[in-house]
Amino acid sequence: MNERLNHIRQLINEGNVDTAISCLNDLILTASSPMPEAYYLLGNAFRKKGDWQGALNNYQEAISLDPDSPAAEARSMMMDILNFYNKDMFNQ
Repeated sequence: MNERLNHIRQLINEGNVDTAISCLNDLILTASSPMPEAYYLLGNAFRKKGDWQGALNNYQEAISLDPDSPAAEARSMMMDILNFYNKDMFNQ
């Protein structure tokens, strides 16, 4: 399983985000137990695509399965970025 996740991580890093998302969705559907790391990687893939809502949703799912997931920090950083940009929009 770790080998499969490492391969998916590599796909995301190389920019093959759609392939990574497809692999992760298959993995989540066929897994015998919940996989917080898969949701975390799915969040990373959506973030790389620019799909902020998709990223946040998957980070939240990873956090609900494992509160100590790295998704908690990733979600927090994304919220900081989004809050920063939204505040700037009001200052124009």
